[in-house]
Amino acid sequence: MKQDKSQRAAPTAAARQGTIGVLDVGASKIACFVARPDDVARTSIRVAGVGHQSSKGLRGGSIIDLDATESAVRQAIEQAERMAGASITSVTLNYCGPSLRAQKIRGMAAINGREVSNRDVKRVLKTALASWYDEDRVVIHAIPQRYSVDDNVDVRDPRGMFASRLGVEVCIVSVDRNPLRNLALVVDRCRLDLRSIVATPYAAGLAALVDDEMHLGATVIDMGAGSTSFAAFSDGALVHLGAVALGGEHVTRDIARGLSTPMAAAERIKTMYGTVLDGPDDDFEMIDCPGMCDDPGLRTDQAPRAVLTSVIRPRLEEIFEMVRAKLETGDAFHNVGDRVVLVGGASQLDGVRELAGRILNKQVRLGRPLRLSGLGDAVNGAGFAATAGTLHHVISGPREAISGAPDLAGGPRKHRNGAEAHPVGKIWNWLRENF
Repeated sequence: MKQDKSQRAAPTAAARQGTIGVLDVGASKIACFVARPDDVARTSIRVAGVGHQSSKGLRGGSIIDLDATESAVRQAIEQAERMAGASITSVTLNYCGPSLRAQKIRGMAAINGREVSNRDVKRVLKTALASWYDEDRVVIHAIPQRYSVDDNVDVRDPRGMFASRLGVEVCIVSVDRNPLRNLALVVDRCRLDLRSIVATPYAAGLAALVDDEMHLGATVIDMGAGSTSFAAFSDGALVHLGAVALGGEHVTRDIARGLSTPMAAAERIKTMYGTVLDGPDDDFEMIDCPGMCDDPGLRTDQAPRAVLTSVIRPRLEEIFEMVRAKLETGDAFHNVGDRVVLVGGASQLDGVRELAGRILNKQVRLGRPLRLSGLGDAVNGAGFAATAGTLHHVISGPREAISGAPDLAGGPRKHRNGAEAHPVGKIWNWLRENF
């Protein structure tokens, strides 16, 4: 569903009144962006402060050491606050994990031939959301994609139209509850409020896609350290989303095993020499591979660059094949155009764009944050697209059917209270919803 001016969200109350903070807790880095009110406009977003630290206490998108994660998060936030010259009291959290899932739900409401009001739109959205429930999962996004007014099934904004029936199709994004609860606990221990949660690939798309790509159809693939996630957009809205539990950290691990070198050395080798493309001199170009033991009497081993390429390429091929399989299960692979935009730290390996284009059979480009000003060169690359997109979502992102932090407490579905069950209560609720 294309978004016209009436559907674009104006700057939020947070954007108008207080300092805005967003937090990205990833497997390789923790980043915090801060924007001050006087830096925020309707047409542009300016970052006032940036902080980032190496991740600690996380593995595969899950917290394994709460204290270490809290310490790293505190350092990133304090660094961003010092740079901005302002403090933050709440943050929007960027989340990515293998449990990310998108699905479509629908709702219908009777209008009885009158004009569709804003209250009717809220009522049909509430009806759609009430049809979804999973005790172990929590909804972080509910994005209206299209409305139906009687037999017209592709309406952008039904308000003011006459109708007998009003329907809506909503794309909801849900994740497992417990990993979010642990991240929320870290935020709470940092004495901050959790404003909302944004899915990493969705945020990356808001930052890295140009308007034509959003409307004509494109897929963003965020290649993080612990996982690789994707989001498909069409007609200006999210249509599919998911993640696989493989990322750049797994490539590093493969190198460490294949070359018998420590993880730190493997990361350096990947950054300096890593490629998926074969070169004419790869069999003769030697790479130093420090041994597992730091005994100065041991000679540093060497390996041909061809061996490094033979270790990296199979893992990246596996990642893109898994992403392709997940896209095809969502019926979005052939319906969102032939454009793919790669972001995330692992996308910067030499030859990744060409490899993705061959496996996905699409046109591929490398992305970066496009809608932010004030970013230094160090944080204006593909690795910070999701953080930038989260800030864009907070300030001027698309309207959603839900807002605020999700309910992470869990528990069974809430039953109607006594007033709702009583006949008089039913009448009162009907009057409140319809008049």
